[in-house]
Amino acid sequence: MDIIKASASDQDVSSNSINIKQFLKFFIPSMIGLIVFVFPIPYVDGKFVSYSDGFTIPIAVLKDYIQGYMSDFLPLLVVISIMITVVGSLYTKIVKPSWILNNQFLNNLLNVKTSWLILRMLGAFFVVVTYFKFGFEAIYSDSIGGLLLYELMPILFIVFFLAGLLLPLLLDFGLLEFVGVLCTKVMRPLFGLPGRSSVDCLASWLGDGTIGVLLTDKQLQSGFYTKREAAVIATSFSAVSVTFCLVVISQVKLESYFINMIGVVALCGIVCALIVPKLFPLSKIEDTYITKNDEVDCEAIPEGKTLFNYGLHKAVQKADKSPSFFKFLNDGLKNILDMWIGILPIVMAIGTLGLIVAEKTPVFDYLGMPFIPFLELLNIPFAAEMSKTIMVGFADMFLPAIIGSSIESELTRFVIACLSVSQLIYMSEVGGLILGTKIPVSFVQLLVIFLLRTVISLPIIALCAHMIF
Repeated sequence: MDIIKASASDQDVSSNSINIKQFLKFFIPSMIGLIVFVFPIPYVDGKFVSYSDGFTIPIAVLKDYIQGYMSDFLPLLVVISIMITVVGSLYTKIVKPSWILNNQFLNNLLNVKTSWLILRMLGAFFVVVTYFKFGFEAIYSDSIGGLLLYELMPILFIVFFLAGLLLPLLLDFGLLEFVGVLCTKVMRPLFGLPGRSSVDCLASWLGDGTIGVLLTDKQLQSGFYTKREAAVIATSFSAVSVTFCLVVISQVKLESYFINMIGVVALCGIVCALIVPKLFPLSKIEDTYITKNDEVDCEAIPEGKTLFNYGLHKAVQKADKSPSFFKFLNDGLKNILDMWIGILPIVMAIGTLGLIVAEKTPVFDYLGMPFIPFLELLNIPFAAEMSKTIMVGFADMFLPAIIGSSIESELTRFVIACLSVSQLIYMSEVGGLILGTKIPVSFVQLLVIFLLRTVISLPIIALCAHMIF
């Protein structure tokens, strides 16, 4: 059965037909991937509800079920994973065993630069101190190490497992090629990005920002994104999930303004995505590929061809090259190890350091002082109190809502909630995750991007807040 006419080459897309078997090889895995990572279902707090009460995505439900069954063991598994990482990295660095150095996968995983080795060792130190609760209460307290090890890290551990295993459904069977072609005429003119980047954003918005970062990193390593494109997508389109937005707005006791918050955050996200990539540091990142890929031009539409037909043709071409079931599992296992070993220690190290500074020192109070005149100019009540929440968001996105929840003004609390989500870069998760990937953005560059997003978003949020309240 023929669906459309399409060729086996980019030069001629009409000589051969796509039969039903080829179409289903693209369609079935891609639909499963979309359902798992993107399709919203009405599920809140462990039970199915109506859509008006909230929604999440199936991978988040899977994560909740696994976390529910394994909650007592997950922190220990995180500790073991990080310790294996450090021991393996030290062994590789000191002994230089040929069986690791000659294996491309193991060499990339364990033979890291000295700076990354130090961060891995620091993460191991923090996680051991926190798990066994000895020596340094400033590290293992519930608001610092305890917050990371017992709340954040188990979630990342599960998400990495599920994402590593199931992400090939989105990556390897033609979905990104199909969506990329369809969205090219939007993403290229507006943001200068491949159409496939829209999937990264959608997965983040409905799922989790970490999913978007992981998708972006894989596309960078596969040669579909340039260094600059990957950096822009990770820092501008790995949006905070709708579910997390609900948590933040609930923390500041403004649940009835959830829809308003979503609209304001979406507006800020679009404006920042238009402006920030044109400024330093993103504008100075090399627009080159780290991996050669002959398919990077797959979004170019041949003259006379429709978007849908050409997108379907490119999707089927990709699906025809998809791995066998056993290679699918093997690649998934490598993805999981790559994320567990390469990212968990970095998140633990940087997240702990950030939270220590936020909780135990007045650094963020001082850093927020320059914003007081700006906040007063925007006519935001309790400007001094709000200023303390602005820079702390760089450490953890949930901290501003916790600190600002006691401020009396609803308008101010609404601004804090929207800003904490719009700032996007926070080191306890997304920021640390980006640093642990191949995406070429440094710690200092992340800080600059955070500040740019803050300065651009604040006036927009303030204006909207004055219209709402």
